Amino acid sequence: MESISEFMQELAKRTPRNLLTPEQQLDKMLRSSSYLQAFQEAHPELTREDYLKALSSVYTAVKEQYWCERCPGLDKCPNLVKGHRNRLELVQGTIVSPISPCEKQQVYEEDQRRRRLMRSYSISEETLQASFEKLELDAGNRAAVAAGLQFCEKVGSGEKIKGLYLHGPFGVGKSYLMGAVARELSERNIASLMVYVPDFVREMKDSLSDQSHASKLEVLKDVPVLILDDIGAENLTPWVRDEIIGVILNHRVNNHLPTLFTSNYSLEELEEHMSISNGNRIEKTKAARVLERIRHYVEVFAIMRKNQRIES
Repeated sequence: MESISEFMQELAKRTPRNLLTPEQQLDKMLRSSSYLQAFQEAHPELTREDYLKALSSVYTAVKEQYWCERCPGLDKCPNLVKGHRNRLELVQGTIVSPISPCEKQQVYEEDQRRRRLMRSYSISEETLQASFEKLELDAGNRAAVAAGLQFCEKVGSGEKIKGLYLHGPFGVGKSYLMGAVARELSERNIASLMVYVPDFVREMKDSLSDQSHASKLEVLKDVPVLILDDIGAENLTPWVRDEIIGVILNHRVNNHLPTLFTSNYSLEELEEHMSISNGNRIEKTKAARVLERIRHYVEVFAIMRKNQRIES
């Protein structure tokens, strides 16, 4: 049987004055393309004239099938529309070749869709790629992982649901677990935003000069699920506590929007951290007000494991 690659090479080499006739092109494709042969077998009612009438569509589909079988990767796709291919179909007795995305393009589009649903702010790529399937379970995180899965199952059901507060030492997998939660939510078509709090606070301070902090604040206030990663590690000021964190949490509590947290601090330690002085005063009341927007709206889990970064 004549090789389809030989046919493609022959077409590429021929000059306009030495082109194959339509009859010759069809014969060569019928001899060399198993894809076209399979289509012909599936539609024995089609005549040679039917193929000649749709020769351009047939040629495009055969050529793109040839490249798909030798796929060089999505970035180097040689087809007319990258990541797509024309397929032969029969519509009301006429051969057509509609375009459709290939499997690699579908995977890419799904990843982009998930990323749009699973937005992040200064979160590592490793955390964004986390999933429950990749999590290593042990006695130190089993309860928190189960709570994360349960949260994903309940959120979006219409019922009021508490967020999660994960605390523990450095490197025990708090952020990774939240990344897995965000990915699971995206697969359930629920938008989330995971924010590394220290970087977010730094940008909010910087954005005061151009008055863009208000619009950035709105995003965190209204996203269906907000994940505040490493709260307590930020460079805290009374303004950050009262006008940023406090405002976000107050809005979300009033609108029944769940918020999830990771921290090196327990809730009691976080409250002490939030009691930052304004002048010579330790503002315990204002700190307690912020913690009221957390304490009663989360389930708390301590993750006590060895530092997984050191272990790995």
